[in-house]
Amino acid sequence: MIAKLIVLGSSNAVPSRDHENTHMALLGPNRTVLIDCVSNPVVRLEQAGIDPATVTDVVLTHFHPDHVSGVPLLLMDLWLMGRRTPLNIYGLHHTLNCVETMMGLYGWADWPNFFVVNFCRVPADEMAVVMDVEDFRVYSSPVKHFLPNIGLRIEFKSGRKKTLVYSCDTEPCGEVERLAAGADILIHESTGQAPGHSSAAQAGDAARAAEVGALYLIHYPTGRFAVGDLVSEAKTRFPGEVYLATDFMEIGLE
Repeated sequence: MIAKLIVLGSSNAVPSRDHENTHMALLGPNRTVLIDCVSNPVVRLEQAGIDPATVTDVVLTHFHPDHVSGVPLLLMDLWLMGRRTPLNIYGLHHTLNCVETMMGLYGWADWPNFFVVNFCRVPADEMAVVMDVEDFRVYSSPVKHFLPNIGLRIEFKSGRKKTLVYSCDTEPCGEVERLAAGADILIHESTGQAPGHSSAAQAGDAARAAEVGALYLIHYPTGRFAVGDLVSEAKTRFPGEVYLATDFMEIGLE
C-alpha cells in the first residue's frame, strides 16, 4: 500500500453539508490510524474507501466533541461487525480518562464478547513518542488550546516518505514550530485569530518559522460561516506551497 493521509473532514467545530469536522486517516503498509474520530465513523471510512475493520489505531488529540464524538459509535459498530482484534487508542491522560468515563455512561462493560481496547496514555511532553510501530513513529507535543491538547508529527521508518505534522487546535506557539521543524508537510488549523485558535496568516507564520515544504490549511469556517480567501491570506506570510484541505482529499506521503 502507498502511504497516504486521507482528510475525512476539514471543518472547524461547526460542520456543513460538504465539510465534516476535522479528522483524518493515516494509511501505511501495515497500519490504518484514525486521527480523531467524529460523525459516523464507519460510514465516513467507507466513503473514503477504507474498510473499518482495517483500523488498527486511533489517536485522539483532545476531548472536544468535534474531535471525539464518534468514538462510542465506532467502538459499538466495530463490535457489532464482529471485530475480535484489539484496538489501540492513544491520547493524553485527560483525554483518555474522559473517554473512559464517556464509555462508562454507555455501559460498555456489559457489552458481551467485546474486543480488547488498549488505552495508551501519552505524557504531556514535547516530542513524546505516541506510537513506534513497523510503518512509522508518531510524536506529540502539547499545544495551546482551551484544554489539554496535542499536535502530531509522523515520521516513516523506511523509504523516501514525507514527514507530516498536524498542529491540531492551537494558538500560535513555539511548540508547534519545533514540532514541525523541517517537515515536508504542515497541516495547520485556520479557524481564525481567537483564543485557542489561529488564523490562516498565523498558520503561514508557523510554516515559515518551521521551514516546512508545504502548508495545508484545515479546521476552518465552512458553509455559511466561510470567510475570505484563506490560501491567499497564508501566502502573505509563507512563501511555499499552500493548499486548502478539503473532505476526502488524499495527501501522498511517498
